[in-house]
Amino acid sequence: MDELLLRSLVPGVLGILVRRGADFAAAEDAVQDALVEAVRVRPAGQPRDPKGRLVTVAWRRFLDAARSDAARRRREDLVDEEPAPGPVSAVDDTLRLYFLCAHPSLTPSSAVALTLRAVGGLTTRQIARAYLVPEATMALGVPPAEGWGRISRAKRTVSGVRFDRPGDVATVLRVLYLVFNEGYSGDVDLAAEAVRLTRQLAAVIDHPEVAGLLALMLLHHARRPARTAPDGSLVPLAEQDRGLWDTGAIAEGVGILQAALARDRLGEFQAQAAVAALHADAPTAEETDWVQIVEWYDELVRLTGSPAARLNARGC
Repeated sequence: MDELLLRSLVPGVLGILVRRGADFAAAEDAVQDALVEAVRVRPAGQPRDPKGRLVTVAWRRFLDAARSDAARRRREDLVDEEPAPGPVSAVDDTLRLYFLCAHPSLTPSSAVALTLRAVGGLTTRQIARAYLVPEATMALGVPPAEGWGRISRAKRTVSGVRFDRPGDVATVLRVLYLVFNEGYSGDVDLAAEAVRLTRQLAAVIDHPEVAGLLALMLLHHARRPARTAPDGSLVPLAEQDRGLWDTGAIAEGVGILQAALARDRLGEFQAQAAVAALHADAPTAEETDWVQIVEWYDELVRLTGSPAARLNARGC
């Protein structure tokens, strides 16, 4: 199966295993094993139900692990019988997984790593390469690297967490913004991955700040081709070749932002996106609408009290 398709199916498959009674850590391990198997054994054609196939393989992996672990005998009533083959549930568990990965007990770095693995479907090796750290450090931890690896520690923290209260959307968005700002190292482009994951989140939750963050990412990402010189050095915004900017991404970002602002529930990501949109709309740096940009920075100061926003407002 196509790797991008496999990664897009991860949240749904993981959510199904958790709803069947598997704890998060065991379910996540089983899904990763199923992904490896799907890549290793490539069928001649695309399966009619790729998600159902992944669920079947992952559930069997979970059952095998549970049955072989004497400490998990208490799950015997759960694993006695495998569910009969058939269409998988259409329930979308993506949002539930986002909130789990952004659990307040996790450090920001652990939340980012867990989101990339559980929701993004990236392997530990891909995440480690993106962070420019050894795979063992990311997976299991090498002292004194925070005692344990980010992923192992995060999974242990959220195992058994119940969702009896609504999650914090702001925390989820902060995690996604951290992913976006991690950079472009490794064989997975984390900025592009953050855009993909935020699109996915926007598809399952109707919230103006989710739209605001997606717009902000698109507007920043649109300028990426002009951000660096051939020698790799950063090019200041005023000196960038605006002909290299992605006008399609700019138009999409502006459209999403306008729809979000029309709902009159302003948040910090919408305000940041408005600043980015004004920069993207200006044909040259000299023609930038600095008056409006200062007004938006004033809104950011009001919303967040951020010293950085206050400094930017003064520097305009």
